[in-house]
Amino acid sequence: MPKPNSTLVPPSAQTDYSTLEVARLLGMAVRSVQLMVDRGELEAWKTPGGHRRIARSSVEACLARRSSGTAATSTGSGLPKPATLAPGGAKRQRLLLIEDSVHYQNLISMLLAQQFPELELHMASDGIAGLAMYGQLQPELLLVDILLPGIDGATLITSLRSQPQFAGSRLIVVTSLDEGQRQPYDFALQGLPVVHKPRLVTELPGLLREQLAARAESVAS
Repeated sequence: MPKPNSTLVPPSAQTDYSTLEVARLLGMAVRSVQLMVDRGELEAWKTPGGHRRIARSSVEACLARRSSGTAATSTGSGLPKPATLAPGGAKRQRLLLIEDSVHYQNLISMLLAQQFPELELHMASDGIAGLAMYGQLQPELLLVDILLPGIDGATLITSLRSQPQFAGSRLIVVTSLDEGQRQPYDFALQGLPVVHKPRLVTELPGLLREQLAARAESVAS
């Protein structure tokens, strides 16, 4: 059986997909599909002419995971935690983090525990689970990565913005992409605060306070 990215043409070549075809099937940007291949989430190989092809079986497995995927919360179950109270008896505001990197999940968890104990953190590791969890939780705050498995962050954000209940949420984008690399996603990022991950620890707390204050003002008005 051919190895991923080999130059041997497998017998199933005529049934495998180009990167663009997979992007259309999954509703993602081409760059996001390329990154899924690089991370080993999709099996790919190259033709003698250097064109990348993605195995049909790998794409079908991805679509199956998407259709059967369940949302994982910070409690480890598929259901949101019961609402808890912040110090002083007020209901804790919910923050949904949609991020596939365990490192940044842990980093943001520590930062919130230290500086925002009044927030109730929930996490999803891919775009499909994140979209489902948003519907369950309707959180006041969201932190969304751009490059996600399942559906990319730009597609996720576009979908969220089309939902009427999104008007009650505040969203911050976190990404490892620099400004030039974000250009394919500008259509979704317009008007949103964006934190570059190398500056996350220094910039995210201030942005969270701004968004919390802005939301409080909009609720009060």
